[in-house]
Amino acid sequence: MADDGTFTYDGGAVEPGETANVRYSVSETYLGDPVRIPVTIVNGPDPGPTVFLSAALHGDELNGIEVVREVANEWDHDEIAGTVICLPVVNVPAFLAQQRYLPIYERDLNRAFPGSPKGTSARRIAHDIWRNFIEPCDLGVDFHTSTRGRTNMLHVRGDLSDDTVDRISRAFASHVIIDSTGPGGTLRRAATDAGVPTITVEMGEAHRFQRRFIDRALAGVESVFAEFDIMPTETVTWPGWRTIVREEDEKTWLRATAGGIVEMQAGRGALVQEGQEICRITNPFQTDWTSIEAPFTGLLVGILQNPVVYPGNPICHLVELEDRTRRVIERRRETDWPPGSLPEPWLEGIEPGGDRQPSP
Repeated sequence: MADDGTFTYDGGAVEPGETANVRYSVSETYLGDPVRIPVTIVNGPDPGPTVFLSAALHGDELNGIEVVREVANEWDHDEIAGTVICLPVVNVPAFLAQQRYLPIYERDLNRAFPGSPKGTSARRIAHDIWRNFIEPCDLGVDFHTSTRGRTNMLHVRGDLSDDTVDRISRAFASHVIIDSTGPGGTLRRAATDAGVPTITVEMGEAHRFQRRFIDRALAGVESVFAEFDIMPTETVTWPGWRTIVREEDEKTWLRATAGGIVEMQAGRGALVQEGQEICRITNPFQTDWTSIEAPFTGLLVGILQNPVVYPGNPICHLVELEDRTRRVIERRRETDWPPGSLPEPWLEGIEPGGDRQPSP
C-alpha cells in the first residue's frame, strides 16, 4: 500500500475511492494460455485496514464464492474505510473441473502457502496470490465448506492465541469457534504466522449455494468490518450464545464401526446427550443394525450427507460443551421453539417455510 493510500499489485494500482475488477494470471495451461483468477479490489474513499476475503481454495466449495461476490459487487463501497481484496475463486483450475484439488497431480492448494516461485505448480500459484493479495493485508477471512459427502454448521476456526485472530473470530458472531492453529500450508495458518491474522469460516456442503449460510456469513463479514472500523457505521453482532472449543478439549469425529447404510437420528447443529443414539448403520434388509451413541453431551458441528459407509468412515463431528453453554442452549430451545414446532436443526435458526434467527 502506497503512502497516498493507493493499493498496488504486479501490473496495476487502485487509488482511494476506486474499485477494480482484475483477472490476474497465476499460471499457464498445457497450451501456454494464462490461468487467471478473478480479483475485485475495493479501495474505499477513507483510510483504514486492508482485508482479504477468499473463497474456493477448494474448487468444489461454493458457498463462500457468493459471499465474496456480493461484498464485491452489491455492497456500497462508499461506506468502506480501507481496502477490501475480494478473491471469490482462488483455485480456478479446480473450480473449472468442479473438484476439490488442483487437477495437476491432485495437489491441495490449501497446503501450499505461502508458496514458492520455484516450487510445485501449487506452490507457484500460492506464491503469486500470496505476495500480491495476501501479504499486503492487515487481516483476512477465508471461506470453506465441508468436503463432498459431509456438511458443517457455520463455525469459525482460528488460532485464538493471536489476539487479533481472537478479535476477528468473536466479531464474526458464529455460535461455535474452534481454537486451532490449522495444518501447515493452509492459507489461514501461513497468513497468521506472517502477521496477517486470518480465520477460516466453515459452512454447509460442497457443490451448491445455500442461501441461509450465505446470508449469515454476509452478516458475519459486516460484523467484522464494524469491529475493525472498515464499516464504522455498522454494529458488531452478538450471536446470543457461543462455545469455544480448545484444542485440548474433547472433540471427535465419530466413525462407523460397521459397513452399511446410515440412518441419522440427529441433524447437523443438534445438541445430543451422552448415550443418545446419533445414528444406526443397517444392512440392505434392515434385519441387523449397529447403533452409534454420543460418548458425551455435545454439539453436532458436522455430519455425513452420503448415507453409505465402510468401517472407519467418519459419520459426525461432535464437540463438547461447557455446562453453562449447554444450559443456555437448552433454555433457548425451550423458549424460542415451543414443543412440537422445533425445526431440525434448530440451532441454525431455520424455520419451515423460511429463514429465522432466534431472538437474542
